[in-house]
Amino acid sequence: MLNKGIDKLELLRIVEAVANEKSIDKELVIGSMESAIQKAALTKFGNDNNIEVSIDRESGEIKIQKVLDVVEKVEDAAREISLENAQKISSDNKDLEIGKKIYEELPQIDFGRIAAQSAKQVISSRVREAEKNRQYDDFKDKEGQILSGIIKRLEYGNIIIDLGKAEGVIKKDELIPREILKAGDRVKAYCYEVKKEFKGHQIFLSRAHPQFLARLFTQEVPEIYEGIIEIKAVARDPGSRAKICVHSQDSSIDPVGACVGMRGSRVQTIVNELHGEKIDIIKWTEDLPTLISESLSPAEIQRVLIDQDNKRIDIILTEENLSKAIGRRGQNVRLASKLTNFEIDILTDKEDSERRQTEFKERTENLIKNLEVDETLGQLLISEGFISIEEIAQSSPEDISKIDAIDDETAKELINRSKETLVKEREEVAQKLKELGVDDKLIKLKGMTQGMLVILGQKNIKKLSDFADLSSDELIGGYDEIKGKKIRIEGYLEEFSLSRKEADDLIMSAREIVYK
Repeated sequence: MLNKGIDKLELLRIVEAVANEKSIDKELVIGSMESAIQKAALTKFGNDNNIEVSIDRESGEIKIQKVLDVVEKVEDAAREISLENAQKISSDNKDLEIGKKIYEELPQIDFGRIAAQSAKQVISSRVREAEKNRQYDDFKDKEGQILSGIIKRLEYGNIIIDLGKAEGVIKKDELIPREILKAGDRVKAYCYEVKKEFKGHQIFLSRAHPQFLARLFTQEVPEIYEGIIEIKAVARDPGSRAKICVHSQDSSIDPVGACVGMRGSRVQTIVNELHGEKIDIIKWTEDLPTLISESLSPAEIQRVLIDQDNKRIDIILTEENLSKAIGRRGQNVRLASKLTNFEIDILTDKEDSERRQTEFKERTENLIKNLEVDETLGQLLISEGFISIEEIAQSSPEDISKIDAIDDETAKELINRSKETLVKEREEVAQKLKELGVDDKLIKLKGMTQGMLVILGQKNIKKLSDFADLSSDELIGGYDEIKGKKIRIEGYLEEFSLSRKEADDLIMSAREIVYK
């Protein structure tokens, strides 16, 4: 392609053809040719030289020049020239000075077989690189969209998809469980990441991602596409069940009805695409108890107790509704929790009553033991909202003396005893931690309390690295249903009512220190 006798305009036509075929910039193809000719010129005239090659973008004229730096004393004859010699060979003597450059035109080269092959490799390499970059840029914009392609092959459980100008991969864990796909099938998938790597780019697709469901609804429901209906949240158990929360900007439009479609036509199309995945469509509301109740449908809820600070919710219901709320293997409550971003605990009305009685009794006994008060006074304090020694210690005598039967002197005495108890407890805990051998780095972890540290030490979690290896479920616990029975999975720090976010933050803080 790059012979001495090549027609100059033909060269430009070749450039145009390559650029169009590969959908890359013409300037990049010309630059690749310049690099190839430069490499061949260095081989012929010597690699020690500084050689520049330029191709005229209009005429196709190739110019090969040797570049020399004008210096006072020549140390590298291949790249430098004295001012005196430069003035002898340069036609523009007036502008010459130390530090300038002069250009010496070299003869055109006749590419031999090896030089031509080398030039071809340079051009091919540059064009391939440009093509990869162009494909990356094209598909980077497609992140967050549904792509369609033909299954090319299966590799170790992963599926390679032909997307036309590139290939995408659906990893084994991003497939819908029990879905049977084979080579030649056309499939849709959600593009969740386009990754640029040394050998090229990778397009990661998913059929299990929650946003795959959201995007399918966007395609099937014109009101969502137009922004009249908004998808607030999505939770999926791929291939089994999903929940999607929708809200209409127009009060005259029923968002649930629009998503279901006439005789269920719209939602059925999506169910078919997801191979029978059951979809619960929930109308979003700012009233959190109502939203939670709708999310746990078909169970009927009696009471909803919300802890906004810890992002936890207690659901109280009858024994008959327990299995409906939890769902098969805890599926219903797990999806509702993901949908609302709250940790959900489900209790029967009997369990709730027993829990309240147990808490009341334990708190009363704690005050009786540590403040040396009688049972009646202990119960009175708890009933009035002073449920812990810390709360009493932080209160003023005026706050406590508002309670009937407690005078100002008694209130002051209760506060003093509470403060003394807390100091004593801290000293005892510090000694206990020392005896347990809890590491100082774990003790100093931000967010960790002395009570938590004692529990962890007793569970043989004594080093920061031990704590960093835990999961949030091991810390906060939860519920599951096994063989139709609700089973309580206890966490190490469950009694401290940590939210999942707080548990995750503690663990991540430990990992950042341990693995930095």
